[in-house]
Amino acid sequence: MIVVALLLGALALWGASRLTWFAEFRDGGVRGTVLYREIGEQRAGALVPLALLGLAGIAGLVATGGWARRVLGVVLALAGAAAIWTGVAGIRFSGYAAGLPVTEMLLGRGLAVVAGILVAAGGLAAVKGAGRATRLGAKYSAPATRKKVRDPDAELWEALSDGEDPTDVRGRHSE
Repeated sequence: MIVVALLLGALALWGASRLTWFAEFRDGGVRGTVLYREIGEQRAGALVPLALLGLAGIAGLVATGGWARRVLGVVLALAGAAAIWTGVAGIRFSGYAAGLPVTEMLLGRGLAVVAGILVAAGGLAAVKGAGRATRLGAKYSAPATRKKVRDPDAELWEALSDGEDPTDVRGRHSE
């Protein structure tokens, strides 16, 4: 669930960086009045780096565990808050001239806010579940650090391997 939230958040941030965030009519000299546009990447340069941080966060959460995962979760939650702030800062809902791509401008900013919510939620979920989730390579950790699972069938086979008779009730209880 955390990975999906971070992936969708990163994709939404990248998508918001490609949409128009600012537009106005400017005097184009001989060409007359022209429509000037700035996409999210030009207007808010943090969108693409925040998207890349969200993607890197996926790999980091998979590879780490414990306190490192909690720290990374806090960083991702802060990145999500930054994305929300970027989407909200400077937004206007009125005063637009006719002919401007208002819908696209509001969609770009709204997409950044939704992306920020997803990244922040993924980061907070990582902080909350840091102790429960397994980390990459935990299956191959040293035997002393792994929890020993006692399976009765496995114990019988281990006894046979050690040269004992697991069916000999007298020998096992006399020790």
